Amino acid sequence: MKYKLGTLAVAGLMAASPVMADLVFPSLSYRTGPYAAGGIPFADGYADYFTLLNERDGGIGGETIRVPECETAYNTEKGVECYESTKGEGALVYQPLSTGITYQLIPKVTADDIPMLTSGLGRTSAKNGNVFSHVFNFPANYWDGASVAIKHIMEQEGGSLEGKKIALVYHNSAYGKEPIRTLQELSEKHGFELKEVPVDHPGQEQKSQWLQIRRDKPDYVIMYGWGVMNQVAVQEAANIRFPMDKFIGIWWSGSENDVLSAGAKADGYKALTFHNVGSDYPLYDDLKKHVIDTGKTAGAGDQVGTVLYNRGIYAAMLVAEAARTAQEIHGVTDITGGQMRDGMEQLEITEEKMAALGLPDFGPEFSVSCDNHGGEGFVAVTQWDAEAKEWNLVSDFMQSDQDVIQPLIDEDSKAYADENAIEGNC
Repeated sequence: MKYKLGTLAVAGLMAASPVMADLVFPSLSYRTGPYAAGGIPFADGYADYFTLLNERDGGIGGETIRVPECETAYNTEKGVECYESTKGEGALVYQPLSTGITYQLIPKVTADDIPMLTSGLGRTSAKNGNVFSHVFNFPANYWDGASVAIKHIMEQEGGSLEGKKIALVYHNSAYGKEPIRTLQELSEKHGFELKEVPVDHPGQEQKSQWLQIRRDKPDYVIMYGWGVMNQVAVQEAANIRFPMDKFIGIWWSGSENDVLSAGAKADGYKALTFHNVGSDYPLYDDLKKHVIDTGKTAGAGDQVGTVLYNRGIYAAMLVAEAARTAQEIHGVTDITGGQMRDGMEQLEITEEKMAALGLPDFGPEFSVSCDNHGGEGFVAVTQWDAEAKEWNLVSDFMQSDQDVIQPLIDEDSKAYADENAIEGNC
């Protein structure tokens, strides 16, 4: 009888508490709402990479991976609710894919000892790990993007931007405003005139903005857009016959969704990226064998190889390698959020490692440290081929102007540290 009671007690305990043996990577997705077209492929790529690791490798270090998905609809309040409802499941890291949600989660993840990765989004000054202990934004941030856009334009212009005019068309939100300060500094440094052109959410109406651009006659346009705003902007640019090869979007304005509707008129449009394009990588053979052909894809399987699907794959790869690093550092396989943070802070991505993962030349090499949570700021340029309906990498990965960006990061992170009485983590 004693034996029976003991078994029942253990069974009850197991039913009452979450199974902690899994490595849990919550996915704060948005398959609904105004930005679903961007949210769906990212969420699919993120989930499919972890499914591949489970099916092919038995997880990471012998531990099975679980990816609970919570729908945010790109709404900040819902994003915070998703965080609160999933963090107790043994969550190892969050990637909110929203600057608004990121800002709300910075103090929460820090207090809960769970890291957050905001590649190419969020608060740029979180690169300073001395202030932002639990936030990472490798391999590149919004300011890196703005700087490399200017670097690329300078190359096109033979090395000088003196007297040139550059317009910034931006989503009128915290996200869209991120590059303004950097571009202002760069305009002073290089002698070009900056024109700021805000577009209100969601961005379906842009006639007046593009009439202004036609009137101002900028030499180049840089765009920080998202969702329907991008495709409307590309169409409006075509309508005023703005040269597409002088129109450069940030990485959230550089997917198939943004250009297909404009047809041949979008040919030559450019976008920045922090990872490579297409599906010509050995990893995709494994995905086909273990995930796609077995019917285990997260979505309909129609997004494989698209820009934002690749971004989801890349995001999952980075945190999977950080988890592996954490397991090595701590000598355990069933890691905690705090141990995961350590793995992220000691992550090193080399070409050798990417090739071994089946993703040769998929992104820049970088390393993370206590002081530097953002990598080295290498960004490349892609260009749309409307006839082939594909993006091509048209530059090497170039480093942003750290002489301009680092002082801005120091200044912004110091203000945050002073406001929040942060002594320093390093």
